[in-house]
Amino acid sequence: MRSSAFLYPWDVIGDPAAPGRLAALGVQQATLAAAYHSTRALTPRHPGHRIVTASHSAVYYPLDPARWAGHDLAPVQQSWCPGADPWGEAAEVLAAAGLEVHSWVVLAHNSLLGTAHPDRTVVNAHGDCYPWAPCIADERVRRYCAQLAAEAAVRPGAAGTELESCGWYGLAHLHAHDKIAGVPLDPAAQYLLSLCFCDACARGYRDAGVEPERLRAAVRTALEPVWAGTYRTPEGDGTGAAEWAGVEKLLGADLAAATMVHRRQALVRFQEEVVAAVRQAAPPGFRVLLHADPVAHRTGANAGMDADRVLDLVDGLVLPCTGDAGRRAAILDAAAGHRRPGTVLAANLTVVSGMGGSPATLADDARHAAAHGADELRLYHAGLAGDGDLALVRSALAELARQA
Repeated sequence: MRSSAFLYPWDVIGDPAAPGRLAALGVQQATLAAAYHSTRALTPRHPGHRIVTASHSAVYYPLDPARWAGHDLAPVQQSWCPGADPWGEAAEVLAAAGLEVHSWVVLAHNSLLGTAHPDRTVVNAHGDCYPWAPCIADERVRRYCAQLAAEAAVRPGAAGTELESCGWYGLAHLHAHDKIAGVPLDPAAQYLLSLCFCDACARGYRDAGVEPERLRAAVRTALEPVWAGTYRTPEGDGTGAAEWAGVEKLLGADLAAATMVHRRQALVRFQEEVVAAVRQAAPPGFRVLLHADPVAHRTGANAGMDADRVLDLVDGLVLPCTGDAGRRAAILDAAAGHRRPGTVLAANLTVVSGMGGSPATLADDARHAAAHGADELRLYHAGLAGDGDLALVRSALAELARQA
């Protein structure tokens, strides 16, 4: 199986050994962040630093002023990585080590933008803004993300791109110093808390046949047993059916269906515009993948979507496959049933043991993923993993290569 490891530019810039070390893992590709959200990252092998604090969402290349002239929403360049074009510099040395380089672009997840423009973010039924989650139903956000995708994805030296957060973001965030675990929030409750009530979404709900204020009141009422601790989570099998049954139990089937009518329509518009912008900017053969979850109501970095529809737009999907084998199988099976000739289904496996990954079982997990339709691997994350984890990855990829 072809494999790629995720990297940040700061994992490579200033570390001459980084490209060779990555190539020695046995991967064929590096998926290199070109536009990324704020983070604090460990760099356990870098000769110049051990902790990198990316204090806000940023791009890692020189912005084109002409592209952003007249736009009230625009990306911001980073300031914590040396050089004017960290992405380009890192891509060049990775390519020299024999690795194909693809860009990694985060779209509808940007706390800097949301803090500056709270009227363009997801607003829950209680009126709380989520600054980390620009609302994809907002035309201005859609236009911004399409422009960003075209510029950040199609960098010189990139053979393809992987678009993350290319859809609805919601409550789940892992925000700095999160303190939201006091009340258990199952997927149904998280869905209700991820429903947006901004002006654009209010229009969308009306178009779907429901008054937004009625829906807002229903959501608030539906969440009362969650806050009171009297709601019981339905048993699930990983397919998402039980999650949606929970939404219907809390909100009622008719209102639940109306929310998805609007959210699907907004998602289609968003993804069509974003992917079209990338295709227009890209050379022939440029590969476009989305980080995705084939369960349409899910939100987050792996945005829920209709796999059959979206595979008409893109060359493949990167699917979250870490953890429970049953959930992995359900996600892959749901996507594999809609693949076209040439469709890529990449199983994304965390290989950092301290972040919940299991590099010791990578070979077995990869074989399991392949049995359920995966034809590529994504390894999260080569820059964050310790030496012991990387040694296990190297061994696993060698084993898989021998068996190929």
